[in-house]
Amino acid sequence: MKKLLSSYWIRSAFYSILQRFSIILFGLVNYIVLIRSLPTRQMGTWALFLVVTTIFETTKSSLLKNAHIRFVSSSKDKDQRSAVASSSLLINASITGVFILLILFFGKWLSAWLHEGHDLDDMLRAFIPGLIGMVFFSHMEAVQQSHLDFKGVFAGYFVRQLAFFVIIVLHTILKIPFSLPRLAIYLSGCIFLGAFVIYLFSRSYLFYRFNPSRTTLKNIFGYGGYIFSSGLVANVFSNVDQVLTARFIPDGSSVAYYNAASRISQLIDVPSYAAADILFPKTSMASVEEGSGKVRYLYERMVAALLCFTIPTGLFILIFPKLMITIIAGSRYVASAPIIQLYVVTGMIGPMQNQAANLLNSIGKSGLCFLLNTLSLVAKLLINCVCLFYIGFYGAAIGSMITASIAAVVWQWVLHKQIGSNVPTIAKYMLDFYKTIYGNSRKLILKQ
Repeated sequence: MKKLLSSYWIRSAFYSILQRFSIILFGLVNYIVLIRSLPTRQMGTWALFLVVTTIFETTKSSLLKNAHIRFVSSSKDKDQRSAVASSSLLINASITGVFILLILFFGKWLSAWLHEGHDLDDMLRAFIPGLIGMVFFSHMEAVQQSHLDFKGVFAGYFVRQLAFFVIIVLHTILKIPFSLPRLAIYLSGCIFLGAFVIYLFSRSYLFYRFNPSRTTLKNIFGYGGYIFSSGLVANVFSNVDQVLTARFIPDGSSVAYYNAASRISQLIDVPSYAAADILFPKTSMASVEEGSGKVRYLYERMVAALLCFTIPTGLFILIFPKLMITIIAGSRYVASAPIIQLYVVTGMIGPMQNQAANLLNSIGKSGLCFLLNTLSLVAKLLINCVCLFYIGFYGAAIGSMITASIAAVVWQWVLHKQIGSNVPTIAKYMLDFYKTIYGNSRKLILKQ
């Protein structure tokens, strides 16, 4: 095991997939507990709360983490690395401060616009300490990954998720009623605990000095500005179906059905997002040191490996959607089974688009990535609005599948133009992976 973990790819994949798997696993288990404890309308509010906070945090991370990783991994100078870390932390705190002000001034309006009364606003205000905690959590995460280390990130996420799981299980066992603001407060405390754990693993990478520079700030914004905008657009793109459903169908429960379907479809996204964390530092280095040929090879091999796992998993969920929804959300959410099937079709082609966006950012084509994400979002908004208006409840899911199918073709065409990537090569690598898996499995069975 020690010999295996000495390889960057094996070590990084091991911890990154464990991290993503733990997030999904605990998120799923927590969801199973909460969906059986909260009324459908409150589950819809909880889902929208997670949408708002996730869009903010992942968008901020797309600006800071990618820039942090690129500038630190490409520099050997300690002063420069310290300036990058300090400038990144300053921007991190400033953006969070602006978001907190937006909550205080516009939280009530957003809650009313989404037909949530005061519930969503109350949750967002209760989560303000958690937003402050995320400044430290995300900064420590970027520090770890910029040094090609994933162990502390896994530990921090694991402890954070485990702590929240223990709290809600104790609530259930002791039969203490849940309240939405209290859940937000619990989540805040768990974030601080996770940040402390990542800090313990990151101490050897810290310089313990705060020396942001104007040049470094410009570099981060210059590199990450498009990535920030692209990340914002991409995250809105991923969650716009739930937001539009809340706006177009104001019964409060429709969002809960869409969230249930989304939770299950996320199972096939775990390898894809883990791969993005691993691939970004390597493609950044390869684009500078080895050229587009190496970048193309890394992209095609990674996408092929991901599709080998996502397609079989997706097919299983596609065939047995009612079984999956009954196990995870309960029989009262069976109406979301068709939504799951549509989401899974979208998810099976997701790795190509996810890795394409990640690759464009890593090779310095963040402006092009932003343009493609913006066009995809505009198309999804228009198509989803039309589908919701004419189809109703299932409209957003149908619109999302149509948009994802069109976007997959466009993104792959762009990758072919940029680095020469093509689908037949990816299919060939997939076949090679399946042959390798079959051969190794056959040898193992014969040996047994």
